[in-house]
Amino acid sequence: MLEAIRAHTQGWLAKLILAFITVPFALWGIDSYLHQAGSNVAVAKVDGDSISVQQYGIALQNFRSQLQAEGKVDAAMLDSPIVKESVLNRLINDKLVNREITNAGFMVSNDQLSKYIISMPEFQEKGKFSQDLYDKLLTENKMTASQFESNMRKDMLIEQAKGGFAALSYVPASLEQQTLKIENQTREVSVVEIKAADFLPQTKVEESEVKAYFDKHKDKFRVPEQVKIQFVLMSANTLIASMKVTDEEVSKYYTENIAKYQGDEQRRASHILIGFGVNATAEAKVAAKQKAMEVLAEVKKHPNDFEQLAKKYSQDPGSASKGGDLGSFGHGMMVKPFEDAVFAMKPGEISDIVESEFGYHIIKLVEITGAAQSFDEAKGQIKADLLYEKALSKFSEQAENFNNMVYEQSDSLKPAADAFGLQLQTSEWMSRADGDKFFKTSKVMDKVFTDDVLKDHRNTDAIEISPNNLMAARVVDYKPEAPRSYDEVKAGIQDYLKLEQAIKLAQKKGEDALESLRKGQQVSTLEWIPSVVVARNNSQGLTDLTMQNVFKINVDKLPAYAGVDTDKQGYLLIRVSAVNNNLPADESEKKSSMHKYESALASEYLSAYLGSLKAKSKLVVNRNLLNDSSIR
Repeated sequence: MLEAIRAHTQGWLAKLILAFITVPFALWGIDSYLHQAGSNVAVAKVDGDSISVQQYGIALQNFRSQLQAEGKVDAAMLDSPIVKESVLNRLINDKLVNREITNAGFMVSNDQLSKYIISMPEFQEKGKFSQDLYDKLLTENKMTASQFESNMRKDMLIEQAKGGFAALSYVPASLEQQTLKIENQTREVSVVEIKAADFLPQTKVEESEVKAYFDKHKDKFRVPEQVKIQFVLMSANTLIASMKVTDEEVSKYYTENIAKYQGDEQRRASHILIGFGVNATAEAKVAAKQKAMEVLAEVKKHPNDFEQLAKKYSQDPGSASKGGDLGSFGHGMMVKPFEDAVFAMKPGEISDIVESEFGYHIIKLVEITGAAQSFDEAKGQIKADLLYEKALSKFSEQAENFNNMVYEQSDSLKPAADAFGLQLQTSEWMSRADGDKFFKTSKVMDKVFTDDVLKDHRNTDAIEISPNNLMAARVVDYKPEAPRSYDEVKAGIQDYLKLEQAIKLAQKKGEDALESLRKGQQVSTLEWIPSVVVARNNSQGLTDLTMQNVFKINVDKLPAYAGVDTDKQGYLLIRVSAVNNNLPADESEKKSSMHKYESALASEYLSAYLGSLKAKSKLVVNRNLLNDSSIR
């Protein structure tokens, strides 16, 4: 039971789709597609109730956005069939559960709804509900209050239904100890793998067997349809060489972003401030400056007395009593004229008069700690960054024109290549699979094998094969699917039949050994690996296949043994020599373990419930629309 539950609830995707509507979806405008005009084509029907292309497309984009925001999946997974299938299943589950909720008479009162929305963290400001924040978020998501509240009511109804499954997953106290022992059990395990490859020298396949296999399975031996394509690639990287960045631009960037290059550098300074007050008159400023000049002359005459002179003359109440000491600081912590002066000085140096909004400063740099990246050290990287920024900007400008040109002049890629200085390239013969591997995406071949491109000989539109990389392609030659000759596949068939024989020999040896071991007999030819103690959440390096079977073995009598076919690789023998039933060390661990177990049970019950609803409903899925790459 535990293994079945774990199999259903592991993996990033399974965990995300168990909840079929969540609050973030409500805020991302799940209701909006119900109010959009457009095609009524259904991607699926649930007992005749349609799920439209608009619903599916928007839910797909919302789901991708959620995955990206949570950082739970890499970009390559976002266009995968498993994501599309999961989103459609969520929409189907929505319809099934909503219908059941309606039939069961579930209700959420206005008071319950109001209290729930008021408590939502999205609308809290300083610990209280903010009507302004509520209105702002709804406006940003193009939703009215009634639409949002309707969505939330649906969510709460579904949570009521889900709450029932949580209640079903309750484990009574009489079973708690037993459950905890099973869940936290460890087993001492050793394995031996009987490899099919070791039996290959013993195999023999006759020519007649090879020919008979070929004649029986001719449909398997076909060359897939292939194309030669011409293509052009426009990349931001190729534009870098044509970009120019001046020394002045580099210097300006360094100055404006000096904090980026500060590292952990800190400067400690002292100052004497002669202030001239807020809204000072010209006369007051002149008088203050004259006073500052007099103090500066005295400081330069007695530089070692800076601390005493600061206590005597400085009008900065915060530092005067400390001899003008301002402590250590980095870039961005002082007003700009003061900062510019300090970061241009050397330790022990005393500045001339520096004017700021506070008055006139006489500054002494006491020390420098830490290290910063100097302009000379940073300028190479800055220049490279600016070149790339300019290339990206140019790429963005050209991308739309490139797309328009390959579309409008669809009978040739040469105009686009000439206009943007791109190289026309021609591929070798390639199948869909070859193309997906070559371009590291399925997007190109999905476009190439459409009627517009394959049969009508038009350019594809601009395809984003990776960030800041666009390409367009056209078919220059085509080979339909064709059968392979016997001579082409003979060697492969022979190897396959030999492997089949070797697998059977390995399995036979494994099964015979297992029978002997269970009778208490030793099998000297087996080379067991050193034993390891494993837990359900700690494999100690054992394979997934081993771990899937270790805790299924009956351990009433030890040592206990099991055998498993290893998917055309041979046979795996597993030995359990000791079992320890452990309880969690403290009460909090016990509660955590039981909570995880009950959550897994609830998920399993929910999955079974949804399966039962689907089993008694008529579901029709338009697979062509589901796999249409234009729906994104």
